[in-house]
Order: sequence, then structure tokens, then C-alpha cells
Amino acid sequence: MALLLNNHTIPKISIVSPSYNQGAFLEQTMLSILNQGYPDLEYIVIDGGSSDDSLEIIKKYENRLAYWVSEQDNGQYHAINKGFGHATGEIMAWLNSDDLYFPWTLQCVGEIFSRCPEVEWITTCYPMALDERGLAVNCCNVDSFLKDSFFKGEFLPGFDWYAHGWIQQESTFWRRSLWEKSGAFLDDDLQLAGDFELWCRFFKQSYLYGVKLPLAGFRCHDTQKTATRIEKYKREALDSFVSHGGVPRGKNLSWLMQNVPNIYKLGATLFGLNRHRKYQFVRNRRKHGWVVEESFLE
Repeated sequence: MALLLNNHTIPKISIVSPSYNQGAFLEQTMLSILNQGYPDLEYIVIDGGSSDDSLEIIKKYENRLAYWVSEQDNGQYHAINKGFGHATGEIMAWLNSDDLYFPWTLQCVGEIFSRCPEVEWITTCYPMALDERGLAVNCCNVDSFLKDSFFKGEFLPGFDWYAHGWIQQESTFWRRSLWEKSGAFLDDDLQLAGDFELWCRFFKQSYLYGVKLPLAGFRCHDTQKTATRIEKYKREALDSFVSHGGVPRGKNLSWLMQNVPNIYKLGATLFGLNRHRKYQFVRNRRKHGWVVEESFLE
């Protein structure tokens, strides 16, 4: 029997959490998913063989998990790929074991995908950062996510994130059909920027919708991987961006030339300022991108 939410048939949502020695945050992350009250949730935890109290936490909730395992892996993205290999949901996402969903997240996501068959992937227009306690410390406003802007470098990690915004992995959800036609994998040769590389492939297939509602929080803490290795993340993201045909322009190029020397050789064919294209969309008719308004979610 099809499950209903607010009189709409809802899709099954599969969430994967990769984890390794994150016992300090893991339970809070798991509960932020399990306590959503979403009626068709498939939650999968892939642990990399933790030596802290992570296994005790996972076993505490194993009757609410669709699948879990604790074994050595080849890194975060290898673990996520393993998790998605067990996933059967129509909607997919991953949440790292130190980040959090908000109480309304999955209901919002389920309703959007149920009501809008043309939508293939979504993310928040309000990416939020949390402190070590899980309290909000920063939130920026991203107007929208144009493909043209993406491949000009406006969402490259490190380029004025809090002034312009970024595609927040924790708040990004997609249809299985998009995942499959984009290759159905995360690049596990990358250590940090596998999310950004996946967005490059997604943008080649489909428009990204922004949701005018916070969906998740990225936790900042001393041991957080990208806090200590942010330069490597930037480099991996930039390499992925270029390999997928991205060409930074205007102020994005100026920033890169100042902060990432010797990446590009100057050439007239690479650079130049272009105006945003004006698109007409079926929903909301915004010239700057596809956006799902809060009023639509009521």
C-alpha cells in the first residue's frame, strides 16, 4: 500500500551515514534522522571499524536501521558507495556522522519530490553551520543555483563562501534516476571533495532546485576533517571543476589567480564576463534559477 503524507503519496527516502570514530557526535546525528517521524525511511550506517564507542551507539538503534556494518573501508566515499549499494529508496542522500537534520527536513523533502515530478535534485538556500554543541553559528542566503553560474566557478569551495554561499552537501537530496544516469557512484579516489565532483555530474543532467528553508546543519569542530584539510578540499574541488569543463570567470577567476597560483595559464579563450542568462521556469518564473518557496510547502 502506498504511504501518504498530507494527502500525497510519499517516496521512500534512503539516507546513508558513513562514520569512523565519531562516537562523540554519532548518536545525535542518528537521532536527528530516526526521530523525523517520516513513514518511509531507510537508514543505513556504514562504520569504518571504529575503536571508540560508536558500535555501542549503532547497536543501541540497530532495530531501527535498514542495514549497518562495521568493517575497514577505503575512506568516506567508499563507505558511502557501499551504503548506497544497499539502498532501495527513490530519494537518496547522505549525512555525515557529525552533522544534523532539522525536525522538518524529511517531511519537506518528501513532499517536494512527491508534488514536483520535474524536480530531480534539491538543496537548501540557507546553508547553516553549527558549533561543536550542535547550535547554529552561521547561516547565509543563496538566491538560487544556476548551472551557468556553477560552471563559471561561483560555487567553488573557498571562493567567498559566506558572502555568496555554497551547495551544502548535508542539505542535498536527489532522485535515484538522477543518480543512475550520472554514473551511480561517488569518486572514492577523492578524499574530501567527492560531493563537489558529484554535483558537477548532476548539473550536466538536471537543474538544481533551491529550497527556501534550512534543511541541515554542518558541524564545525576541531577534529572535523575539512577544517584541518580545507586546502586539499579546495584543490580536489577545483580539479573536478576543470575536468568537467568548468571555466572560472570575472571575480571568480581573480580570486583563483590570487589564491591558487599556477592553476591556469592566461588565455583569451578562457576568460571573460558574461551576464546571467534569463531563464523562464514553469514554477515561480524566477530569472535566477529554480526555487521552491516556503508557501509552496505549506
